[in-house]
Amino acid sequence: MRTIIILGAVALAGCVEVAEPDGQRTFVENCASCHGLDAKGSGPMSRNLIKMAPNLTTLASRNGGVFPRDYVMSTIDGLDRGSHFSGAMPEFGAGDMGDTIIVEENGIGTPVPADLLALTAYLEGLQG
Repeated sequence: MRTIIILGAVALAGCVEVAEPDGQRTFVENCASCHGLDAKGSGPMSRNLIKMAPNLTTLASRNGGVFPRDYVMSTIDGLDRGSHFSGAMPEFGAGDMGDTIIVEENGIGTPVPADLLALTAYLEGLQG
């Protein structure tokens, strides 16, 4: 009986292909044209913007040395943007950011798109 269950699980696993969220790939595909491959605001489209795309490698240093994860996610999502943001930056929350996962903080679980979380983690890794 145990062998049948294991074989069934292996057969089902081959039917579903789940791509691992890749923050760098998401950045290159959606952000680098304005922010640049180095995330410093030097992308080829930044010349066409009224306001230059910001340097994303200094987010932590501009926030007292702490990476502002929730602020970054809500900005990318489009949930929390002030009037100083360029209308050129798309609201990624309006589109499909992939499957959601539950992020628990202070005992509260919040569903977060996996691609958004991966992109935010990638940006955190770029901090100088």
